[in-house]
Amino acid sequence: MSAAGTPTPMFRQYRAIKDAHPNAVLLFRMGDFYEMFYEDAREASRVLDLTLTARGKGTDHVVPMCGFPWHQLEGYAARLVRAGHRVAVCDQVEDPRAAKGLVRREVTRVITPGTVLDPAELDAKENAWIAGVAVAGGTPGAAVLDASTGEFRAWQAAATEGEPWPALLEVLRAFGPREVVVPEGFPFAEELRRDLDGVAALTAGDAYPFTLEPAAELLRRHFGVASLDGFGLRGRPAAVAAAGGLLLYLEETQKSGLEHLDRVVVHEPASHLLMDAATRANLEIDRALRGGVRRGSLFHAVDRTRTAAGGRMLRGWLLAPLIDPAAINARLDAVEEMVRDPELRASCRERLDGLHDVERLVGRAVAAACGPRELAALRSSLERIPGLISDLARARTPLLREIADGIDPCADVSTGIARALADDPPAGARDAGVVRDGWNAELDELRALRRDGRAYIASLEAGERESTGIASLKVRFNKVFGYYIEVSKSNLHLVPERYVRKQTIANGERFVTPELKEHEGKVLNAQERIETLEYELYCRLRREVATAAPRLKDLAARAATIDVLSALAEAAVALDYCRPRVDASGTTEIVAGRHPVVERTLPERAFVPNDTRVDADGRAIAILTGPNMGGKSTYLRQIGLASVLAQAGAFVPAESATLGVVDRLFCRVGASDSLAEGQSTFMVEMTETANILHHATARSLVLLDEIGRGTATFDGLSIAWAVVEFLHGRPGGPPRTLFATHYHELTELAAELPGVANLRMAVRERGDAVVFAHRVENGAADRSYGIHVARLAGIPQAVVQRAQEILSNLETDAWGRDGLPRLARGSRGPRARRAAQPSLF
Repeated sequence: MSAAGTPTPMFRQYRAIKDAHPNAVLLFRMGDFYEMFYEDAREASRVLDLTLTARGKGTDHVVPMCGFPWHQLEGYAARLVRAGHRVAVCDQVEDPRAAKGLVRREVTRVITPGTVLDPAELDAKENAWIAGVAVAGGTPGAAVLDASTGEFRAWQAAATEGEPWPALLEVLRAFGPREVVVPEGFPFAEELRRDLDGVAALTAGDAYPFTLEPAAELLRRHFGVASLDGFGLRGRPAAVAAAGGLLLYLEETQKSGLEHLDRVVVHEPASHLLMDAATRANLEIDRALRGGVRRGSLFHAVDRTRTAAGGRMLRGWLLAPLIDPAAINARLDAVEEMVRDPELRASCRERLDGLHDVERLVGRAVAAACGPRELAALRSSLERIPGLISDLARARTPLLREIADGIDPCADVSTGIARALADDPPAGARDAGVVRDGWNAELDELRALRRDGRAYIASLEAGERESTGIASLKVRFNKVFGYYIEVSKSNLHLVPERYVRKQTIANGERFVTPELKEHEGKVLNAQERIETLEYELYCRLRREVATAAPRLKDLAARAATIDVLSALAEAAVALDYCRPRVDASGTTEIVAGRHPVVERTLPERAFVPNDTRVDADGRAIAILTGPNMGGKSTYLRQIGLASVLAQAGAFVPAESATLGVVDRLFCRVGASDSLAEGQSTFMVEMTETANILHHATARSLVLLDEIGRGTATFDGLSIAWAVVEFLHGRPGGPPRTLFATHYHELTELAAELPGVANLRMAVRERGDAVVFAHRVENGAADRSYGIHVARLAGIPQAVVQRAQEILSNLETDAWGRDGLPRLARGSRGPRARRAAQPSLF
């Protein structure tokens, strides 16, 4: 601000830009720094731990400010986004040296939770989704997009999905977006806000782009097509509206080309094995229940991928396995060939080992955010592709042949980068030495002038020393005075008249000559032109890479598929997995099956394998009883994980397995609550059970553990009994079901219902000691051994002994003839003392 209080031109410019982005922290480029002012400065100084200073000190209008160097943008912006802020990056869009008056500035990018591109802020093996939602004709739709890789999918609730709003929530939960963009007035906004609180940021946008016609026009214009039918979007107006609105949001925030968004794919949940959020969590597909970390998950157990894109693809395969037996077996054929041909597997994995994340490198090139070293990484990655194609020439299975035959090595892109970029470029695009000698004639001439200029200075210095007789004379340069001749005090009497005094220093004086000033002009002009031209040439190279984004994306996807198939083969060999037989039968039959995660935490061969057989046409429901710590939950989970692995196209931990494809997998294991929604543990249990009962079909696999335990014994037993009967009587046949329970009364259902059988976890008793064999046997258990587990857990011995006494009373005669309970009868109980009194009758 000026001393009189009138805004300076710079602050008027700042205010105009800030008014256009009121909900974002504005990073205002000033020279080599990004500055923040007013409330933005106060908040940023707190979040980023920057020193809060002020502009206009000593005036009536002191403006708080803080800032950081321009090259630290990505890190500081990411920290602001993590703190819940949007960030508007305002850059100088013209050369300050050429500007007349105030340098023109514009917002070049808006960074939000869903559009962060900084590699340090992204999980290399996980997509960074942003979602958009819309409603058309009362039907919800959604689109999800990964700005870092260019993946773009659209979905619309089907008429057969029942309540559409829960279906929308389930789709969003499945993708786990960082940000959800909703049109203003969206009818389901509060439900989304509540359900996604702490998971995704909710951003409201203009409603107009989220309507059918504007959205369709946006999509047609972006993809350069006359119709969206080729993308499968005919008859899906809500999907179109969501995709178009999300695309416009990305265009407005990124303000750059989006060439890597070259297609939108219809997301069809029904074409994959469906797992709700509870099932994915209970089976620990990609995150362990404890701590929510990757270690301890199925993904972590089987991941042998060598590339980031391969890791993302494997995670996607595990979270959305296939249901088409032909497609599943195509993957299994490819994995089996890799298993049987270790040389092919090893050579492919060696080629892939040096492959950088091509998808995200291309995404950053498209966003004009990648530096020279990232383009060098892309070049080195592309140089490995011809060798990979050569290795795959020996492959015979259809899937491997299809991938190999379709790989475009993008040799022109690789060659273009190699010709233009220095072998070992600097990190920054504006640093010297980015462009290779010989690529641009003008740049070569300017560099030659600069090199010759250095030689000229050395020659000039030697000549001046000789002509003046001053042996210590030096020709030097600094940014303030340019080139000058420095002479010490003791030699000043030898200075010729043609020297023009420039500056007096402590030890002597500095001079210039007309000849030196003329040369300075040439060299400085050459240096400035070199910096400008080199940056322009680099930007041109980056744009050329961006225009090849669709081809590079396809290449990356094919390389990632090879990575996943070879990684699954490597895991199968290393972990002793077998190829499952996957068909359309209703059978789940596993011989010596193991839990892929638990077995890795135990000493070698310590895991006890178990057999499994459930058949929709025969024994469809198995009631599993047995003690706590006997392994019931592990057994249930390993069956579910075997189906996930098999339908993803992977081998399974077993001696052999026949796994009929399942359409939906339900796993209800463990106890949890949702206090924020006012739901108790038992309420959550019943809600999840209700979802299973409403949606399970004859082709589903249902894994239930301890249904009914969250309420009174008789209530819980009654609910569990009714649930089994309901599943058994489902129209079309019962789903394959394993039901673990401590309600031993349920074992009687095996005698009443033809599709029910009993299994038990084996226990061996040795005196008072109990040995859990962790082996599944036919038949029903008669005890739960809970008191033995309490003893192992360290419950005080007095409590254990008293519990044993009460249990004995219950098992012999729980009620007296007077109808009063005898639970507490025993040597220390009050009824024992009362019984010792003489009777009056």
